[in-house]
Amino acid sequence: MTEIKTHKQVSMTELKDMAIDQWPIWTKDVSTFPWSYDERETCYLLEGEVTVTPDGGQPVHFGAGDLVTFPAGMSCTWEIKKPVRKHFRFG
Repeated sequence: MTEIKTHKQVSMTELKDMAIDQWPIWTKDVSTFPWSYDERETCYLLEGEVTVTPDGGQPVHFGAGDLVTFPAGMSCTWEIKKPVRKHFRFG
């Protein structure tokens, strides 16, 4: 299984090239929940602070300004420490 990839503080030029502002937005309050990815997800955090722990893996921490990619087939636990608002795209 591929690991979670994080890119810290992505430039505005890169975000514009990816058309991030046209991706849907997802929000979630402070919580902890299991999640599985049927397909790859890329997301850009506008707000929040999160720790995602893949089943059998090491925790990955990320927050506002980070671009994160989750591999297809991964099961994990999300721990939202500060409310999240993110753009996301599957595939």
